[in-house]
Amino acid sequence: MDLKEIQNLIKFVSNSGVAEVKLETGDVKITIKTTLESSAPEVTYVQQAPMAQAMPQVVSVPQVAAPAETAPAAPAADNSKYITVKSPMIGTFYRKPAPDKAPFVEVGSSIGKGDVLCVVEAMKLFNEIEAEISGKIVKILVDDMSPVEFDQPLFLVDPS
Repeated sequence: MDLKEIQNLIKFVSNSGVAEVKLETGDVKITIKTTLESSAPEVTYVQQAPMAQAMPQVVSVPQVAAPAETAPAAPAADNSKYITVKSPMIGTFYRKPAPDKAPFVEVGSSIGKGDVLCVVEAMKLFNEIEAEISGKIVKILVDDMSPVEFDQPLFLVDPS
């Protein structure tokens, strides 16, 4: 290799973003190291700065969300006559007993006490969630095959 080829190789490596390249051809061995290692702490520092700022933003987000929660208060007043069925556990929400079967309930379905509304899978165990009241399904609040948290609302039921 001549000097021009080595210089072109150095330029190529520095533009590629690679930290180190080793090249062996015949009796020539070349190792090119770029200064990317020294820029890595800057990147880490920049990433840490927004993370530190994220904490106050997280605190300020609920303050912003509080007025947003008051806006749905009017629909919540409409929903106050409905009973919310909540998840008794953490898991994955399924509306159907099997992928090829029909859903347990649909919006508008009449349910009775003890009817199966859905299944929540937790640790490979499928737990049937049964209705504790009779009524009519008004709204399904969770998408099929979605993760759910403990006490997360799943359905709105009109008990009348």
